[in-house]
Amino acid sequence: MKQILLLGGGKIGEMIAALLAGCGDYSVTVADYSDASLEKFSGQKNIETKVLDFSKNDDVVAAMAGKFAAISAAPYQLNASLATSAGEAGVHYLDLTEDVKSTRLVKKLAKGAKTAFIPQCGLAPGFISIVAYSLAKRFDTLHDVCLRVGALAQFPSNALKYNLTWSTDGLINEYIKPCEAVINGKIHEVPALGDLEHFTLDGIEYEAFNTSGGLGTLAETLDGKVRNLNYRTVRYPGHRDMIKFLIKDLRLGERPDLLKEIFEYAIPATNQDVVLVYVTVTGKQGGRLMQETYTNKIYAREIDGKIRSGIQITTASGICAVLDLLATGKLRDNGLVRQEEISFEDFIENRFGANFAAAG
Repeated sequence: MKQILLLGGGKIGEMIAALLAGCGDYSVTVADYSDASLEKFSGQKNIETKVLDFSKNDDVVAAMAGKFAAISAAPYQLNASLATSAGEAGVHYLDLTEDVKSTRLVKKLAKGAKTAFIPQCGLAPGFISIVAYSLAKRFDTLHDVCLRVGALAQFPSNALKYNLTWSTDGLINEYIKPCEAVINGKIHEVPALGDLEHFTLDGIEYEAFNTSGGLGTLAETLDGKVRNLNYRTVRYPGHRDMIKFLIKDLRLGERPDLLKEIFEYAIPATNQDVVLVYVTVTGKQGGRLMQETYTNKIYAREIDGKIRSGIQITTASGICAVLDLLATGKLRDNGLVRQEEISFEDFIENRFGANFAAAG
């Protein structure tokens, strides 16, 4: 069995450990700050635990030594240092970050590396880039590539029409950091919460707006090849205006720690969610203007006797599928591996990627 160090034992880390250990091909050491956060892994087959202070580089490097890969399911703020440690330890590195600054550092670390650095392996960025690039390759020339993703409560009951379904830090980061987009053939930085739009899918009305990080490296990959490329987060109508009031008008975007405290105090979490994936590509095929669209909804469901949220399923399945493709020789094993390099067919036929196919 291949030895994996999983950094972070939260909701997503718990799902990653369950998938990898359950398949029988991986032995997982889950590392976190305290024994209390690791108790839920006690006695599980193919899973060990380790108390580890992620801020102590020497300890992290020692924990990574000899492993096949290190997977970061830690808060996005830690990924830069964890990726650096992986480079020193000489192990493959995978993470889930949507943070642009962290990914830029990972790209630098990957130059000339003998091991693979694969950032942004979750849902968005991650699976959404694999889907978009797969569609884009079917066109002779590209006009517009539009990526839309939302992790939504099935039964919203508050004015925000939202429940917490994943990392609050990551959510706030997406709402306040600048976003990338290709506009009229040039890469631009655009503000988060801008470009509000509305659409209807399966009879349900949604809104979408700019958030940071969802494009991953796709803007660079399609630079000079596409007229317009953008990523927007999907919510129920009215959510954006209320978030904008909090972040811009009340200036809580300048105090993210306070905003996090308010969110986690006032907004209930839920496992009853649905993940919506919606990609549309237009361009020329054989001289004719054409459009192709991919849509999918992944709902919370029971896996191995536990109810798992849609965001747990998609995020964990995404990074586990990428790890599996790396381990089986279907991905390059050195340097930076971009999500759009991953074959959609290989991903969706993978035992973990099949969690997306089964829901489509």
